[in-house]
Amino acid sequence: MASGSDPPKQYGITKPVSLLGPVEADLQRTADLEKFLVEAGLYESPDESARREEVLGKLDQIVKDWVKQLTSQRGYTDQMVEEANAVLFTFGSYRLGVHGPGADIDTLCVGPSYVNREEDFFIVLHGILAQTEDVTELQPVPDAHVPVMKFKFHGISIDLLYASVSLLVVPADLDISQGSVLYDVDEATVRSLNGCRVVDQIIRLVPNIENFRTTLRCLKYWAKRRGVYSKVTGFLGGVNWALLVARVCQLYPNAVPSMLVSRFFRVFTQWQWPNPVMLCSIEEDEVGFPVWDPRKNPRDRCHHMPIITPAYPCMNLSYNVSTSTLRVMMEQFQFGNKICQEIEMNKASWSALFEPFQFFEAYKNYLQVDIIAEDDEDLRLWKGWVESRLRQLTLKIERDTYGMLQCHPYPHEYADPSRQCAHCAFFMGLSRKGVKIQEGQQFDIRGTVDEFRHDINLYMFWKPGMELAVSHVRRKQIPAYVFPEGVIKDLALQDM
Repeated sequence: MASGSDPPKQYGITKPVSLLGPVEADLQRTADLEKFLVEAGLYESPDESARREEVLGKLDQIVKDWVKQLTSQRGYTDQMVEEANAVLFTFGSYRLGVHGPGADIDTLCVGPSYVNREEDFFIVLHGILAQTEDVTELQPVPDAHVPVMKFKFHGISIDLLYASVSLLVVPADLDISQGSVLYDVDEATVRSLNGCRVVDQIIRLVPNIENFRTTLRCLKYWAKRRGVYSKVTGFLGGVNWALLVARVCQLYPNAVPSMLVSRFFRVFTQWQWPNPVMLCSIEEDEVGFPVWDPRKNPRDRCHHMPIITPAYPCMNLSYNVSTSTLRVMMEQFQFGNKICQEIEMNKASWSALFEPFQFFEAYKNYLQVDIIAEDDEDLRLWKGWVESRLRQLTLKIERDTYGMLQCHPYPHEYADPSRQCAHCAFFMGLSRKGVKIQEGQQFDIRGTVDEFRHDINLYMFWKPGMELAVSHVRRKQIPAYVFPEGVIKDLALQDM
């Protein structure tokens, strides 16, 4: 009988808030939520799942053959060629089991020490993939923060990373959660390995993986509908949402998804930022890579919303968040909290939680950022650059108005179909902090915008036709192409 008195396993660095499990009403609400998510089209078909498995199998064979071919060319013994191996891992939403239809698959290829990233991966393997019949849209990005090869394989989008570990032979059952894989590798390799290591830890550190998955699927969809899903704009990306949900699962280990969604909003409307969200304690230095530590690193002290990865080297993945984007997220958490209370009192249904945020009704003043290029390919490159710098515009406006003018960057892009050239636009809502802006009182941010434009024009791959325009528009001047039919008339009335 002794085993019956063993304390339950504690997940996370603090005791759970509650060990309560569901009552009948919670189970019914969870069933309703799951039905809603299915009807919203968030699950892929069995056919697409099978196609993904098939594509991963083919890609696995390609990288194994590639390593054997290089081993042979380098003059290693027949036995070494025989044993030569590469292992493919998945991470991101696919590995977590929360991907939707059409989502890309984040993959990592781990190869032996003598197969390098610069020539062997980005030149030799790139050449092999370019010759592969089902591979399209092949795009190497060797100078990214995490170097990656992007392509479609049989119509499935793949992001492929490469890590060369300090082993002559990579075993088929390599465990990359072990710290030893980080010995004697560079920082780009650590970053490449980190995606997989973080996801493996998340899976290990949640009490019930199925409840975690449903809750995360729900909250990712919610964040997209409410305009707060975008790491590049200063909100949170997929891994950040996964870490927040995982922490709530640890705090309520026996709760089912309907309870976890509701507790999520309850926990994070009350969270005292910048206290960090952590799934486990930060491991001290094993190999010499820097870890998040605001006591030692002044930069870490400036983070507004630290969400710390659970695998060494522990880092804050939400360093992009600014005071403005944190404020927007806190407002959205409050909205979620209010709706969940209504759902629990049977005064609202799940669909109310996923109402899209009416961004163009929320503010009286906006910044419109128009991005223009000669053709679609130039626009893709130019837009990628501008989008990666947009966060800086928010920070500059906060800095130059001493935080009095708040920015709400919206992660959706819009296109004007009537333009001859390739075009897209982003919008930012502007509001005065705390008090309504008095009639006639203006903030002059022209100098701020000029500085931003100057930074943008430093783009190394600029081509003629690539243009950027930033303009102030009032709500009634918002261009018609951002609205589905009919909404614009309502807005015009509201401003009268």
